[in-house]
Amino acid sequence: MVVSPAAALLLFFLFYFTAAFVWPTLRLWRRDRVNALVLARDDSAHGVLASWFRGLIAVMMLLLIARAAGLPASALGAIDWLALPALRFVGWGLLLASLAWIVAAQAQMGASWRIGIEPGTQPPLVRRGLFGRSRNPIFLGMRLNLAGLFLADPNAATLAALLLGEALIQVQVRLEEVHLAGVFGADYDAYRREVPRWI
Repeated sequence: MVVSPAAALLLFFLFYFTAAFVWPTLRLWRRDRVNALVLARDDSAHGVLASWFRGLIAVMMLLLIARAAGLPASALGAIDWLALPALRFVGWGLLLASLAWIVAAQAQMGASWRIGIEPGTQPPLVRRGLFGRSRNPIFLGMRLNLAGLFLADPNAATLAALLLGEALIQVQVRLEEVHLAGVFGADYDAYRREVPRWI
């Protein structure tokens, strides 16, 4: 059976969300009885940002389903001059690399894995592995993932997802830095001086 490029993207993202977010969250709950889903659901800056992240993921999944069901790229504002085999190859390379990168970073986080900011707790500050190269390897992987999606299926919708995702990630990272500085104090300040935000 031949799978269309759009269907392949949908299958990839279903696997990506399962491997990168669902499984680590379930693993942490089963092992340590820790709920990693701590995205705020209020009117604070954290809550508004979390709502936008949820909305972006939901819209991306709906668009991927629609594309796999036969919605033409032209309906989403296809960017034909970027629809080149070489760029699609690069896009898929970024998608696969970002998945491997994120899964490795989550494994290295261990019990510190959270989706969102959890006030009042102090899981260990992870500085080993990929976290010794980047203070935010998971968010870096997410940025690469959005870029890969855009190159694999270049249209106005995937470009909007890339730009919106980039803005949300940049704000979220800075909110998390403020939180971590408050929790870990001098240890986090030293870590921030030693390791770059991205890479």
